[in-house]
Amino acid sequence: MKVSGVQLLRVYWYDGTSTGPTAQHLTLAHLQDVKVRLGFVNSVGEQKGVDSLIVTDMITLARNRAISDAVLVSGDEDLRVGVQQAQEFGVRVHLIGIKPSRGSQSLFLLQEADTTHEWSTDEVSLFLKCQPNPTVEAATPVVLVGISPAQAQDPLKTVASQVAARLEQTEIKALVEAVERAGQIPRDIDKQLLGGGRAAIERDLNSTEKKDLRADFMEACRRRVN
Repeated sequence: MKVSGVQLLRVYWYDGTSTGPTAQHLTLAHLQDVKVRLGFVNSVGEQKGVDSLIVTDMITLARNRAISDAVLVSGDEDLRVGVQQAQEFGVRVHLIGIKPSRGSQSLFLLQEADTTHEWSTDEVSLFLKCQPNPTVEAATPVVLVGISPAQAQDPLKTVASQVAARLEQTEIKALVEAVERAGQIPRDIDKQLLGGGRAAIERDLNSTEKKDLRADFMEACRRRVN
């Protein structure tokens, strides 16, 4: 694939969620020239509404002459109609797969695209890496930064600091800004906090303990930002 002399409009990142935006979603949403679009995940783990978001964006951008080329990283046949209609407005669609992708990409979608390309592992590793998603119960040692001896003896404060320490540095600032704006911790992180707190004191937390645990977590996050 070669598209020369064309300015990037923006990157659209599509995903599904059953718990609201995650810390990763918030980090992506705060990046320059990146727009995060979220569908939802139903009770059996199926993404819903994501394909329609992609198709709608492709058609709208094409109709408004906002793009001349669209680079689509997918293989879902449901996107074929979006490709067709974008092309009717003169947009060239370039389909990207990640090796080995030919077995997972729709043949009809491959036929519809103007160009196709399969990224190798070496190409992907230039900008993306896999990283495990640790939980509070993980046995990996965690260094607690900025904690006094008295705080370290408090199991809930320890849990709050552990969860904050496991977040990527790039996620922290976006998370703090989002929580201060919305007044709510992302549910995936809140689940880690409450699960870790329950395990630490071997019982369910009361409302005051939950409030204190969340406040301690945000304090630990702000220390990392500063």
